[in-house]
Amino acid sequence: VEQRMRQSIRAADWPQFLGPQRDSTSQEKGLMRSWPDSGPEVLWTVDVGKGYGGPVVSDGKVYLLDRDDDVGETLRCLKLDDGKELWSHAYDAPGSVMFPGSRGVPTVDGGYVYTCGHNGDLHCIDINTHKPVWKANIWTDFGGKPPKSGGGFRRGPAEPGSFPIWAITQNPLIYGDLLIVASQAPEAGVVAYDKLTGDVKWKTASLGYVGYVSPSIVKIDGDDHLVMVTPSTNPFRAAPGERNLGKFVGLEPLTGKILWQYDKWNCHISVAPAIDAGENRVLVVGGYELGATMVKVEKKNDGSYVTNELFTTEEFGDQTKPPIRHKGYFYAQFGTNNRRDGLCCMNMDGEVMWKTKRDPNFNKGSMVLADGLILATDGERSVYLIDPDPKEFKQLASAEL
Repeated sequence: VEQRMRQSIRAADWPQFLGPQRDSTSQEKGLMRSWPDSGPEVLWTVDVGKGYGGPVVSDGKVYLLDRDDDVGETLRCLKLDDGKELWSHAYDAPGSVMFPGSRGVPTVDGGYVYTCGHNGDLHCIDINTHKPVWKANIWTDFGGKPPKSGGGFRRGPAEPGSFPIWAITQNPLIYGDLLIVASQAPEAGVVAYDKLTGDVKWKTASLGYVGYVSPSIVKIDGDDHLVMVTPSTNPFRAAPGERNLGKFVGLEPLTGKILWQYDKWNCHISVAPAIDAGENRVLVVGGYELGATMVKVEKKNDGSYVTNELFTTEEFGDQTKPPIRHKGYFYAQFGTNNRRDGLCCMNMDGEVMWKTKRDPNFNKGSMVLADGLILATDGERSVYLIDPDPKEFKQLASAEL
């Protein structure tokens, strides 16, 4: 009976980066609010290649892109029930950077799974035939130079179009009939493809320096705006006297038309996408001690838009992902090169409510909001069940996995 019950339970889909709405939130209900001493039961494990991208789940199947620098990249499809590999698609993708491994999270839409690899290889794979329907390269197709073996961090100005220090990091966004990614190559900033044919439907000019941010959707006066974040000058890669700030750019999703921009973002390695903070507010966080900025976008009588900075703080941020928004507060892990603020809570006005610091320590882990609870990894080996409360850090359970 237990086995039949387990087989009949079907978890809600998690078909793309940060979940169904790209906001780190699941609609699952009925989570346990306490765990046995041994932690949650491990149902299965499976060995995969190196990577920093997460899995997605659709229709009882798990999709993951992993990487071997000597071989290339592999999209794997596993059974959600037992982890058995059902099929895979591999392709050559030579080159290496520091911290090797795949970067992107797949996106499942209809009968297709979309992936963007370490080198910028963009694939649309038919989940029934397991073959590519179309493919492109978001970097070299627009004037970028391919990676070199032994690549990595080098001080000094970069040559125009040189491969990004930490490789291509894009999580494909489906918007209607479009697949949208940020190329950030010399001849393109954000690019929209026809999701079924791979035809380029629109592209912007370069929007600034190369970062690791995927475009996101926010609501402005009820309309969808596509937001892209670009970093400021990297002080270790700058030419003499080069000191430029980064930008948040709001685009019309169907055309790529630039609607607004904020040009005072001070973070030289930007990773986290912008998030919708409600009431026409946009929040962007960063690492490297540079914190968070919230802006408000307003539409003028003539139909144009302006941005007003509401606050910038260096006391709240997240190097690798956007914060979770829950009941008027934000939760993020602010571990950087030089500070360990742990899990932090901030209100809508930029006031930090609390920080765990190193007790417990959270540093570049992942987080999901489900059933009013936060499930968080600490970036090392522990997973936590947390009751999000702006008054204090409330740990309900934890386990080492």
